[in-house]
Amino acid sequence: MEIKGFDYQRVTVDDGVTLRAAVGGSGSPVVLLHGFPQTHLMWRHVAADLAADHTVICPDLRGYGASDKPADTDGERYAKRTMAADVVALARALGFDRFALAGHDRGALVAVRAGLDHPDAVTHLAALDVLPTLDMWDVLHGTTAAVGFHLYLMAQPPGLPEQLISGSPDAFFGHFLDIWTRDPEAIPADVRAAYLAASREAVTSIVADYRASAGIDVAHDEADRAAGNRLRMPVTVLQQDWGAALGYDAAALWRAWAPDLAHRTVSCGHFMAEEAPAEVVEALRALLAR
Repeated sequence: MEIKGFDYQRVTVDDGVTLRAAVGGSGSPVVLLHGFPQTHLMWRHVAADLAADHTVICPDLRGYGASDKPADTDGERYAKRTMAADVVALARALGFDRFALAGHDRGALVAVRAGLDHPDAVTHLAALDVLPTLDMWDVLHGTTAAVGFHLYLMAQPPGLPEQLISGSPDAFFGHFLDIWTRDPEAIPADVRAAYLAASREAVTSIVADYRASAGIDVAHDEADRAAGNRLRMPVTVLQQDWGAALGYDAAALWRAWAPDLAHRTVSCGHFMAEEAPAEVVEALRALLAR
């Protein structure tokens, strides 16, 4: 499936790694990064709206969708630092040295790393329904951590997680599409089937992405925190009220990383770009005006 009216390109971003990206519209660039267990298609409503006055770039992340899925031979192929460098290289290959960046879920973690590592490239940053990696692990305690069981499963050494998930991939990935959605109609059957098909073919690389967030990504974030490195650009965060459920102040956690922060709690489910696209568009347009 494709975003209607968008052109599709394959762009080399790293040695032997290409990303497939949908590109539409004209004007100042906005890059949109998808989450798990999805592809760039999750942005179809938001991208079409923003393309009225922006160049909108929607890639499949490395390891997802129709983008390349290199083997994680060195433990760094799916570090958010590596995936963020992909995004910067993609934008430059398309003619943009500076761009606004929005990410959902896993894509938001890539976006945050891009903002920390490439502050001269990222002009504005939006993160949808995540916490920064260090904070994510810190807030998971006791039985409430069961909500993030997949984080712990995919953090295990190579072998068992891939085997278990590959044994019933549609049940595994479909579980999250079902329980994280408050409005099931927001992900129609054909889109759901596309997400499941893409994830089914990417078990190893998806697990590698998550495994990095329990290892090398933590080390990178710890180094930034120790050095006082923070996001210099305007930042908008949209989140469900996970703070109330798990007992933390989400805005305060984000503000430690992003001094110029607009934080909003939403009432829709996790897949907000599909469940509440108008609200997401409004927030992104307000961010771009800052």
